[in-house]
Amino acid sequence: MTMALLSPDGRELLGRLAGEQVGPGRALALARALRGRYPADLVAAALTQQALRVAARAKFTRADAMLFTRDGLEQASSEITSAHAAARYPAGLVADLCCGIGGNLITLGGGRRVLAADTDAVSLAFARHNAQVYGAADALAPVRADVREVPLRGVAAVFIDPARRAGGRRLSAGRSQPPLAWCLGLTGRVPAVGIKAAPGLPRELVPAGWEAEFVAVGRDLKEALLWSPALATTSRRATVLPSGDTLSGAGNGDSAGGAGDMLIGTGDTLSGADSAGADSAGAGGDVPVAAPGAFLLDPNPAVTRAGLVEDLARLLGARKIDPEIAFLSADRELRTPFARTLRVLESAPWHERHFARRLRELGIGAADIRRRGLAGDIPQIHRRLGLRGPGRATIVLTRVSGRPWGLICADLTT
Repeated sequence: MTMALLSPDGRELLGRLAGEQVGPGRALALARALRGRYPADLVAAALTQQALRVAARAKFTRADAMLFTRDGLEQASSEITSAHAAARYPAGLVADLCCGIGGNLITLGGGRRVLAADTDAVSLAFARHNAQVYGAADALAPVRADVREVPLRGVAAVFIDPARRAGGRRLSAGRSQPPLAWCLGLTGRVPAVGIKAAPGLPRELVPAGWEAEFVAVGRDLKEALLWSPALATTSRRATVLPSGDTLSGAGNGDSAGGAGDMLIGTGDTLSGADSAGADSAGAGGDVPVAAPGAFLLDPNPAVTRAGLVEDLARLLGARKIDPEIAFLSADRELRTPFARTLRVLESAPWHERHFARRLRELGIGAADIRRRGLAGDIPQIHRRLGLRGPGRATIVLTRVSGRPWGLICADLTT
């Protein structure tokens, strides 16, 4: 019945549900009201689809006109991350393998010919619909097939987003369908290959000559992208795309509008050094290690996953507070898209009673606790600190030169 959403009755019903917030109580009332006009299973499918559209607004500016499966929405790249990946691709025919509901197709299809392949008929139909919503279906060739059997003659480049779920269960990091090894082997047929992977992918699985790019939206790590030597520009990269509380755009499904009101996938990138140090983001040499200064820098998760904390330190002229800990420090204020900078109010060996007393003196009644390198139950520590007062702070529990250490920090003022 999911495919029936593409029928005239299905489209009409979805139009009637547009703008609805389909919570449990409201869904029951809507179901009762609509079953006299539409089949019960179509009503159920439409109500599920409306709930998915509402959830998808966090990823797509035109979510209210798109179609989703639950697993497809979960795995789909967001509009901003897919636009970022698409910018890497040349003109010519691109194959979007395992296209799912078309999260990457909507941007790959902007000005390119795209062969979109997936084994699931519903996902492929929804991908075609979603490409139309974004005005990206003019040169689209959908193919329902096992991507391992799709001919790639004439294809200039490949993007593949292998499934990371099988039989309703999530696959562990580094596992996918098709397997990562098969995806990497695509370069034997098409040199220009991009692979989307889970952000927890171990870096040691990335072959020499490939680029491993870790992409965050704000401080939320979203995905890893592996670029073959024909598309790579460095060995390791951290990309931080701009974030916002809500997406803005047309949101009305007017496919004639093209991509003019889409989110643009541009952001800040930090590249790492290869074994020769030729593409380092900063000068070479050891990063100094010393006690925390007046400012603490908490690197973006994309930076830590890419293994670029020391590169960031060299770029900023910052230091590490411990050889094994991914916090940086400086004596002057540093602002960077690659780290959150905090002003240090208190820095001392960690003693819970001392810090509880100091927090009361500072009037701190609300705090986020960040822990790195130390064990401990955060909710219990939070409760034992007995926070009271109008102020807010970030409490950092970490190690400095191997010793348990605590810091009370405040956000920088704009």
